[in-house]
Parts: sequence; structure tokens; C-alpha cells
Amino acid sequence: MKSSLVWNLPIDHTHHLSGSAGAMTFVGGAGDFDSAGRIRNPGEFDQQIEGAMTNLAEALATESCTLEDVVRLKAHFTAERDDWEVIAALARFFPSDPMPVISTMPEAFQPFAEQTIQIQAIAQRGWRDLADVRAIARPVPEQRKALFRGREVTAGLRAGEFIAVANRAAEVAEGSVEQPDDPVTQSHWIMEKHGETLAALGASLQDTIKLEGYYFGSTREQWMPLSKARASHYREPGPVATVVPCHRLNPKGAQTKIEVMAMRELRNGYDKYIPREDHWPARVWDWTWATPYRQAIRLRDMIWLGGQVPAQPYDNKGRSVMEGQLLPQTRFTMSYIEDLLRPFGRSPADLKLMVCYFTSTGTEAETVAFAKTLADCMGGALPPVTFVPKPMLHSPSTTVEIWGVAQG
Repeated sequence: MKSSLVWNLPIDHTHHLSGSAGAMTFVGGAGDFDSAGRIRNPGEFDQQIEGAMTNLAEALATESCTLEDVVRLKAHFTAERDDWEVIAALARFFPSDPMPVISTMPEAFQPFAEQTIQIQAIAQRGWRDLADVRAIARPVPEQRKALFRGREVTAGLRAGEFIAVANRAAEVAEGSVEQPDDPVTQSHWIMEKHGETLAALGASLQDTIKLEGYYFGSTREQWMPLSKARASHYREPGPVATVVPCHRLNPKGAQTKIEVMAMRELRNGYDKYIPREDHWPARVWDWTWATPYRQAIRLRDMIWLGGQVPAQPYDNKGRSVMEGQLLPQTRFTMSYIEDLLRPFGRSPADLKLMVCYFTSTGTEAETVAFAKTLADCMGGALPPVTFVPKPMLHSPSTTVEIWGVAQG
């Protein structure tokens, strides 16, 4: 795969395509863009996968990485394909075993016109040569096994200290799910499976540094039971977390989807918990019930942020400021990110990845205006960004949620 000119997103603001923090390299939403930010294969899903992966490889090369260094790949796609088809289409770009962890998320919208997929990556230079590499395979439904030509699909991968676990729904057998009408039971089932995967990798859920999940709902009443189910698998201090509504999931009957990333060290022959530093300035909002989650944690020269929302400061009542106004709420949410990074001696300029969920009717113009607001708040070049437009977030009053990773 070779590209003659560096690709760009179709936004006017200076932006990085990749960045590194600690031992990890991050690429935001790589799509099938050319150097002018145009989609090369408008509306063509399979061709866009090829183009996006070409661009992903180019972005990684800037940080002295290759596709072989990818640990965790995540695709947000808008196409009538099931997750196994998308995973298989991406897996062919990784001929070495174990393949990276591949997470997929069907979406109602893409950020830019005629786009059908964007691909985010976390890589670690040279991880395949590390002494401590462990992988756990993921069961593939019988009718989907031919897609992988006998290869194992990775459920969890440990590359030295960094561990990625693929997102999953409560899929139990050939396209069926655990308790189709019970998202709480599904949440527990997924968390238990993630715990089993982590245990096989020498870790536990308590080693989680980041949880990211999706559910159907637009009210606090729908969110709360699932939130409590997920959180019951952690004790304090827990990880940072981002959970947002979804609008489509595979297979039929899936009500939620969850993934985790973790870190654990191997020392003197033993797997050991890595202590993390955390800060929670008083101004930054709190949850409406006592969760074990944190808002920002630092370990191994990386700062991981939980999903920040425009909730009222100094408060845990779940009330939003500037209700329903995307751009003002975006500016306010970025002020929380600034607050969280300050105690670590860092600022938004140190971000190496931003993942932005925001409400949209699906137009490119809305994404461009949102990107401009982010750039104004950054005061400089945007870091690698994944833009994920959503028809609705947690409620009509909340229009944005942003998380990221900063150089620590």
C-alpha cells in the first residue's frame, strides 16, 4: 500500500494524523481521503476499507510504526454488513498472528459526505518482539468461520504491559444473544467474559484503564441500571469510562456493547497491578450515583480521560449547562478537559488522541463546524481525532461527549 501525498481530513484547521504518548502511538479516524480531504471512492464500502487502511499505514509510518505494530483497531462503519464481515475485511491487512484486537461499531452517520468507514488505531512499536506477548482467541460463529480461512480472531491481546480486549455484544451462539430483552443481564454477561479474557492474559478487570461502551436509550432511567451493572464489576479506584447511546447493534437482540483496555506489569515473574495517579478537580462534574470510576488517570507517561460531558460543574444531579446547544456545550466540555489535565502539568496541547461523540443530523457541515470549535479551544493543531456523529446522545439536553489520551 503506497500513497504519493499525505492524506487529510476535509477540515480547514491544521491537524495531526498520528501522535505518541508513552510507548503507544495513536491514529484518529482514518478514512479513504486524498491529500485534499476528498473521499476517493464515494459510498463504496469495500474500496473505502482499502483506502482507509492505506492511509492508516501512512499515519503510523510518521511515528515509525507499521500495521504490524497495531494492538487495537476500531472501526466505526455505516454499511449493511454484520460485524464479522467487517472484522474479516480488516483482518486481511494483518497477515501475522496474532492479529490485533479488532473492535467494530455500526453507526447511523459518518462525519463526512460519502464516507462509509473510519478506522482508529492504537499501536506499540515492536511489540511482536517483546518477551511478554499473550493472546486469547475469540469464538467465531460456525457460519462465519470461512471468512477467516482458519485463522483465529483475537479477543484479547497483551503486548508487554498494554492489554486490549475487543468490544462485544452478548453473542452466545450462531447469531443469538443472551437474554435479548434484558440489557442488564447482557451487561453482566459481557463484563464477565471480559474478566475471563483478562484473567487468561494475567490481568483482571481492576487493571482496566479505559472502558468504552454503547447502549440503547436516551433517558437517565435507561442508562442507570446498565451503568450500575458495569460498575459492579469494579472496586474503587476504577478506570475512566465513556458510554454513549447507540442506534444499531449486531446481532439482532443485542442491547449493549462494551470493550476495555488495561495495563499490567510483569515483574520478578509475577503479574502486578500498576498504580495510577488520578486527579478530580472540584469543578468537574460527578455521576448521579457513587460509581468507582475516575475522571483522569496517569500511568506510564499517558493520561487517560473519561468521557467529558457538559454537566453542571460542582454538581452530581445530571443537569446540563447550555442545554441542547452543541457548539457552546463543546466549548464548555473542553474546559473540563483543560481542568483535568492541569493538575498533571499538562494542557489540551498534549493530547495525542481525541474521540468525539456529538449530535448531528448527518451533514458534513455540522462536523466541520464542530471541528472548528475544537480547534478554537485547542489554540493550535488538533490532535488525531475520531469524529462520531450521533442522532442522539444521553438526552436531548446533552449534545457532546469527548475523551482522549495525553502525553503524561
